Amino acid sequence: MLMGSGETSPTMVTAHREIFRRLPKDAAAVIIDTPFGFQENADDIAGRAQEYFRNSINVTLEVATLRNSATATSIEVEKFANAVRVASYLFAGPGSPTYALRQWATTNTAHLLKEKLEQGGVVAFSSAAVSTLGRFTIPVYEIYKVGEDPALKDGLDVLSSIGLDVLVVPHFNNAEGGNHDTRYCYMGELRLRMLEAQLPDETAILGLDEHTGLIIDLNADTVDVVGIGGVTLRKNESREVLLNGTSLSFKDLKERLRKVALGELSPIGDFAIGGAETTPRAESSALERSPLLKSIEAYLARFDEALLGRDSSECIATILDLDAEVVAWAADTLQSDDLEKGRSTIRSMVTRLEPVLREGFVPLRNRLAPFVEALLEMRAAARDEKRWGDADMLRDRLDGLGVVVRDTPGGVEWHLSS
Repeated sequence: MLMGSGETSPTMVTAHREIFRRLPKDAAAVIIDTPFGFQENADDIAGRAQEYFRNSINVTLEVATLRNSATATSIEVEKFANAVRVASYLFAGPGSPTYALRQWATTNTAHLLKEKLEQGGVVAFSSAAVSTLGRFTIPVYEIYKVGEDPALKDGLDVLSSIGLDVLVVPHFNNAEGGNHDTRYCYMGELRLRMLEAQLPDETAILGLDEHTGLIIDLNADTVDVVGIGGVTLRKNESREVLLNGTSLSFKDLKERLRKVALGELSPIGDFAIGGAETTPRAESSALERSPLLKSIEAYLARFDEALLGRDSSECIATILDLDAEVVAWAADTLQSDDLEKGRSTIRSMVTRLEPVLREGFVPLRNRLAPFVEALLEMRAAARDEKRWGDADMLRDRLDGLGVVVRDTPGGVEWHLSS
């Protein structure tokens, strides 16, 4: 399974479960820690991934460790290789693709991964790790953070063993930049085109949207797009987008990639394949917010409505539901400030409850009713005594305070203006 991101988020739970459903019950599963091995919090990243698989997938994930090949002993390197060799499920995700490639360069990791695909087993790579599997890789940190000129690096070329000549680009619809283009794994359109021009004629781009996976089952000859985004096959002006829910044969996928690479598709811009239908699909989807941020916004709107209606039960339920959502995302290895935004929103909700709790959760209309009714009785008396000026004055004063009064055949009605 190839994933664009979200490998340890709630959005990919179903996909992981589907993969393990196809494996024997006692299948050994490991996480390869090399891509994030240079990070000070490497232990924490590995631990969160293990917690995610244990709690969400009901699978024990062991760690295959090779964080620095220069300092690792020959025994440690062999232990790493053996863990990769015997595992039925290989998982790797965030970090730096070029760092991982440097550590694996002096090992037989590429051979072991190819062997896994050829002889049976699952390679479930995401984010930085998945970008190493193609013929080339994008040195993301070096270009986006350091400012090096856009230039491709050699990848592991593992996917060529199953007939895929590709540059894998995760985070294809990333929108973290806000006011600047961070699609295509933070490259943006201009730099991606520069990298695209460096590809051999026969090599295509395989773009994976965030929180999206491509499940390739070589035994069944099937390909399924899972998650919440799409998978883009691209080369210059020739491209296709396979929407989530799309199923096709592996043979068909290879043929589509070949046509895209050679420009045999009409250069009509983006178009999407979803089931049996073809529909337009603009790349403006890159502006979509992350799933967690979307949830936070929805919970906030729900809380606002409940607070306006003085619905105490719904206010508390919303806070608890958002807290559960944040906890579910806590195991995600992708490092962003989305979790902190969730926690901040919870704190804001609790703070906004303070004045309401002090005054009580009695609806505002109920609190004002005795005063409004008393003034309406005074207005009715003025009307009975034909003191029309006094009656109009009382109505105008109530209207100025946000109380709308209507005289109907059934009597006087009132409500609070919005």
